[in-house]
Amino acid sequence: MMPLSLCDKDTPLQIAKITGGEKMRTRLAELGFFPQAKLVVRQKIAENLIVEMKGTRLAIDASMARRILMEECPQ
Repeated sequence: MMPLSLCDKDTPLQIAKITGGEKMRTRLAELGFFPQAKLVVRQKIAENLIVEMKGTRLAIDASMARRILMEECPQ
């Protein structure tokens, strides 16, 4: 597992775990970030990311990206 902030662009990924406080986990769940959700990092701007999930692009700041632990998507 590695933080979303360290993942490569254009690689299919799956969320393994979300760390952080209850408020942060709730906010990420409201945005659709939950364990086993699939996403792709489309763009890195400084430490911030644009990710694509289910055809929708979302901007994630560096502090949120560090709390989302990823693993490679099973084939």
